[in-house]
Amino acid sequence: MLDTHARKHVQPMVEKTADYLLKRGLTADSVTKIAFIIGLSTGIFIYLDQPLIAIAALWLSGYLDVVDGTMARKTKPSAWGTLLDISFDRMVEISVILGLAFRFPESMWALLLLSVSIIIAMTVFLTVGALSDKQGMKSFYYQAGLAERTEGFILFTLMIAFSTYLTVITMIFLAMQIITIFQRMAEARKILK
Repeated sequence: MLDTHARKHVQPMVEKTADYLLKRGLTADSVTKIAFIIGLSTGIFIYLDQPLIAIAALWLSGYLDVVDGTMARKTKPSAWGTLLDISFDRMVEISVILGLAFRFPESMWALLLLSVSIIIAMTVFLTVGALSDKQGMKSFYYQAGLAERTEGFILFTLMIAFSTYLTVITMIFLAMQIITIFQRMAEARKILK
């Protein structure tokens, strides 16, 4: 929801960062890889009980993940870059979930359910994007929903920062994912019929 509706407010800063990095000779793919490495470290910092560093790494990787797409659109977007971007996004989410699961094994069952919901939501999202004739700003049709990447980052941040309530926050995230799955399925039924 925030990715779709709030993007216009942060896009000017993203544009400036993209221009700066392009002038320095970086490519969209190289920024995707940098964001991925930083994002993967999030899970490690969670496990090492460094929540502030974990949160900073998560958000820096997320910001660079937005910047790389803008860089690609300013140069020449590639199917390979899109594949890297989407795959690396999921791996960063997995890193966060694994870091939390190993640090707080009593919440592992809830984190497992969350993982399943993310897999289902992304399966619907990617399948509709692949099957739809509609085009969006990205290289495929982008289905909006209640739980998009920014909401996920906000919830991951709450999960890291307030680990005492990890199971409750995870279940809220799960509920948002389930609502998103139903939203996307309802829209897919209209688009694909």
